[in-house]
Amino acid sequence: MTTTGKQLFTTLDAGGALTVEIAEASFPEPTGNQVLVKMEAAPINPSDLAILTSAADFENAEYSHGKVVAQMPEPFLSGQRGRHGQRLPAGNEGAGTVVATGDGDMAKGLMGQRVACVPGNAFSQYAIADAMMCLPLGDHSAEVGASSFVNPMTALGFVETAKMEGHDAIIHLAAASNLGQMLNKICLEDGMKIVNIVRKQEHVDLLKGLGATHIVNSSDDDYMKQLRAAITETGAFLGFDPIGGGQNTDHVLKAMEQVASSQMDEFSRYGSNQDKKMYMYGRLDLGPTILTPSYGLQWSVSGWLLTPFLAKAGMETVVKLRTRVQQNLTTTFASHYKAKVNLEEMLTKEAILDYRQMKTGEKYLVTPHT
Repeated sequence: MTTTGKQLFTTLDAGGALTVEIAEASFPEPTGNQVLVKMEAAPINPSDLAILTSAADFENAEYSHGKVVAQMPEPFLSGQRGRHGQRLPAGNEGAGTVVATGDGDMAKGLMGQRVACVPGNAFSQYAIADAMMCLPLGDHSAEVGASSFVNPMTALGFVETAKMEGHDAIIHLAAASNLGQMLNKICLEDGMKIVNIVRKQEHVDLLKGLGATHIVNSSDDDYMKQLRAAITETGAFLGFDPIGGGQNTDHVLKAMEQVASSQMDEFSRYGSNQDKKMYMYGRLDLGPTILTPSYGLQWSVSGWLLTPFLAKAGMETVVKLRTRVQQNLTTTFASHYKAKVNLEEMLTKEAILDYRQMKTGEKYLVTPHT
């Protein structure tokens, strides 16, 4: 027996037209360890915008009820050639109630429970999810649990990555974000030193209120001096950058090298022998990443993605992290939303132009059944 409901789809054609629309969809009976979740809440995360809006021109798009067509510019059109013509679902994570299950024991144990899940099509009234990847929410609402996977597991993943690579301090850019606030709390709990980089005084004040001790404002005239001082105090030579474009990572690597060089006994034409590493985990800035020859030769820039990290970390670590999230949903891992929209409302011009800016503290929550 199939279930029908509304679902969001996004299609990019070879001519550059990006169509995002709400349509009726059929959801099959779950099998094995699958569950069918009636979705009640799903956040619009920056990671969702990669296929939902990308760099398309939504200012001049064609809007109608439950549908919008926007033009995708180059080089983003050719850069996404692999998806041309494909009708894709969207929405990495969300929460809702299990209304049907496969015959697997783990799946059957979730029947009737409210769970958080990562189905990949959370902007939908229903979704098929793997029971192994579902987090029972108990008495928590779907709104409380909707953002319990991507941001919490990513923040925990950063700290685990640092530990695995032998670091006891990290640097984080755009640190006043929802994820950044979680990361700061985790670091305080785990004794991991953290240098928080923000760009507004109000963000400095926000993080101070959360107990952060090392906060650097990139808008200040003495930004690099502040950054060098924080790196000297913490010994942070590992960083995480969600911005991607521009020279944010470049500036951090430069400051790391300046600190490391100042601690050397003698000059080396190859720079310091201090390992310096930046992970990019997002593209808040879609422009080119600019790197300059100013940090010697002992450095690297890598991508960081949650799913490969979880596979590398192993099931024992994943279970430990999920349990920690479950136990601290309303404290360390609490999320807050600027607005709630249903499926049709999320495709209005006002909503798209607002949530695609990805401003700190202004995340949207989609409620598919309202």
